[in-house]
Amino acid sequence: MRSFWHKALLVAAVVGFAAGCGKSSSVEGNTYEAPGGVMTVAFQSGGKAVTTIGPTSTPCTYTQTGKTISLACANDKMDLTVNDDGSLAGPPQGFAPRLTKKKT
Repeated sequence: MRSFWHKALLVAAVVGFAAGCGKSSSVEGNTYEAPGGVMTVAFQSGGKAVTTIGPTSTPCTYTQTGKTISLACANDKMDLTVNDDGSLAGPPQGFAPRLTKKKT
């Protein structure tokens, strides 16, 4: 019986460790930018964000469900997708470039 519990504990520890090592796809608290920094989106807590294009910043709101982020700025709404590499992709027909997490 001791061997069974030892193995069960080992399996539980490995599974817990693997789950803890996975990448989080949450955007909260991160800033993403387009190549050259021409556009940034800073995702804040409480579903708030700030989008900056050139010299203009706009307050926004967002919700995230899994890998889909719904971003609403003024009268514009856009869905972004979290890619496997952690970058964000805009809608295929949209103008939004690929956004990568800004290094701090």
